[in-house]
Amino acid sequence: MDKCDTAVHARSFLMRSSIQSGIIKQTTHRTTPEHYVIFRFLKPPRMSPRLHRLKSSSLFSALTPLELKIVDGLLHERRYLKDEIVFDEGEEGQALYLLMSGRMRISRLHEGVTQVVAELEPGGFFGDLALLDNSPRNAQARALEPCEVAVFFRADFLGLMETDAVLGYKISLALARHIGLRLREWMGTGRPQLEAL
Repeated sequence: MDKCDTAVHARSFLMRSSIQSGIIKQTTHRTTPEHYVIFRFLKPPRMSPRLHRLKSSSLFSALTPLELKIVDGLLHERRYLKDEIVFDEGEEGQALYLLMSGRMRISRLHEGVTQVVAELEPGGFFGDLALLDNSPRNAQARALEPCEVAVFFRADFLGLMETDAVLGYKISLALARHIGLRLREWMGTGRPQLEAL
């Protein structure tokens, strides 16, 4: 018996239940190193802390670990200092921003008065309508403390929709649900929301 056979014997039994005639019967099967290779590919990839943070956002919560890795590869990391402006009201919208750490304030001028629309915590996102078109921003985003954001540019999103329609569909559906929820809140309360950021 060579070293390979000894290693196979040492870890060769896998317990498996099978149902036959209503009786659960346990059987053992010898597995070979080839089986380990095959089964390793069937296991979902481990998620890094960054992927867990992406998954915590409602925009990406329905994605699988593999899909999260694909999206993460498209995101651009940016850091902002306290009181630094991420984008200003009236600028062309080119990207969605996902807050990874820190806090962000969204505000707008209304009849000459600055109105706070929202204060966001990690996992929140803003500027979402920029994924759909390049309309001017209707609000300003400013860091309340040092922040890290993941930026999802419209061009990358549109490219993803062409190359992976299912993944693009999942993100689009989550985005539509978020916009619909925001619209219902705005209609119900009369408070300004994050429309057309």
